[in-house]
Amino acid sequence: MSAPPGNWEEQSTDRPPLFNGHYYSWLINRMRDHIIEEDYQLWDIIVDGPLATMKKNAEGVDVPKTRADCNAEDLRKWEKNAKAKKWLVCGLGLDEYSRIQICTTTKKIWDTLQVDHEGTPQVKRSRGTLLYS
Repeated sequence: MSAPPGNWEEQSTDRPPLFNGHYYSWLINRMRDHIIEEDYQLWDIIVDGPLATMKKNAEGVDVPKTRADCNAEDLRKWEKNAKAKKWLVCGLGLDEYSRIQICTTTKKIWDTLQVDHEGTPQVKRSRGTLLYS
């Protein structure tokens, strides 16, 4: 893992590290540590997907709740989901933001960045096999 050149000691600890498309492996570790320090549950939302606010419809099938159906706990879940997205998106430069602007969840954003910069799991296996041979 390589780190960007320069002095990074002066970077603010109040905002996420800025990612401009270079040094992806450095970023994912810094971003993870930054978000976990803020609120561990936010990292779970990024990796596992948003906290669900569901209800059963007339047929007994789980469907997303509308804002009118939400209670205080559901609104806290929506806040957590929005906060996780804010921390992730605020650390992206313009070029990276343009890649993820259509993503609706933090999991989709994180997965898109990972595929764009590391490749799919099949590509990673192929690289490993090629390197081994």
